[in-house]
Amino acid sequence: MAASHHTPNDLPTDRPEDQPVEAAHATPDESHEDIVNEHAKPADKSPAPPPRVFVAGSLSIRQLDSRVRARIENIVAQRLEIVVGDAEGVDTAAQRVLLEMPQARVTVFCTGTPRNNLGGWRVESVESEHQVGSRAYFTAKDRRLAEVADFGLMIWDCRSTGTLGNILELLARGKKTVVFVHRLRDFRIVANPEQLRELTELMSDPARRKAEEKIQLSERLAALRQGRMFE
Repeated sequence: MAASHHTPNDLPTDRPEDQPVEAAHATPDESHEDIVNEHAKPADKSPAPPPRVFVAGSLSIRQLDSRVRARIENIVAQRLEIVVGDAEGVDTAAQRVLLEMPQARVTVFCTGTPRNNLGGWRVESVESEHQVGSRAYFTAKDRRLAEVADFGLMIWDCRSTGTLGNILELLARGKKTVVFVHRLRDFRIVANPEQLRELTELMSDPARRKAEEKIQLSERLAALRQGRMFE
């Protein structure tokens, strides 16, 4: 995919009315939600394809918080493309929000036949050599999403290993993720392994053990610190 002239700091923030008072007038360096303030203007007419935002999150979250909705509205208003999966949870909740925005540019990624494509949007099907229905089968789609996206917007329940896996895949490709911590109703930026380590401190001990078992969290963080890709 061709490099975009946009940077990860270009992912739109909440609308001013949705921000805390002290953040509404902050510069990008002053606010922890450092995602696009300076580009709140019409998109340019250049032929370069629009940046792609990978929106995903936890299966347990069935409805998006108003702050996440505002972020998605601004992404669409800036004519960025949203790439999303076909699972239940955040994937479907995001699709439901996007249905209300006929101007949205959306591509749904799936493995095999899409399970959910509420808007009848363009579909990109990803091939997988793994057993149909297995975790590895669907991970092929998630890796492809991380490859084609320019940055991520993840909505996390402080437990989901799939969401952590998406953040890891984006980090491995040098891409920033804005993480909405659903429990705290707060955004966190993850642009390096240390910021991801800090994010995982929000997990309970059982959730952390599950992450070690399912996605080898510590091992993959160590690989990122050493500049290595992982299988």
